[in-house]
Amino acid sequence: MVNNAAEAYKRQQIMTATPEALTLMLYNGCLKFMNEGKDAIEAKQWEQANISLQKAQNIISEFRITLNMDYDISKQLMPLYNYTYDRLVEGNMKSDTKLVQEAIDIIKELRDAWAQAMKKARQDQGTKNAQGDSYVG
Repeated sequence: MVNNAAEAYKRQQIMTATPEALTLMLYNGCLKFMNEGKDAIEAKQWEQANISLQKAQNIISEFRITLNMDYDISKQLMPLYNYTYDRLVEGNMKSDTKLVQEAIDIIKELRDAWAQAMKKARQDQGTKNAQGDSYVG
């Protein structure tokens, strides 16, 4: 019963999240799965490592598919996503935690930059609203 309530709450959070918040959730999920995969490799739980790392790979694939290549930042992110994906695949195949950690470090840096950009955007929006600027959608 409690689990159903928790799942419903999580589903509601996802359904009402902004695209920016969803991206942050995906980064956090990706990090969670990569850390689970790394821990499973260290515990020699190969099947669990494979499952977790493939979940992280799926999230990175989603990031790659949804990049809007009209923006310069996307042209900079694509090689990072490709490299991170390759580190995960190779780390999974070789059961190499160093390669997985390299992927974790990259995604953590991108996640932190994304969170910082969201915070700055909220501050900028707050400044505009305080100045009496109105948004016409």
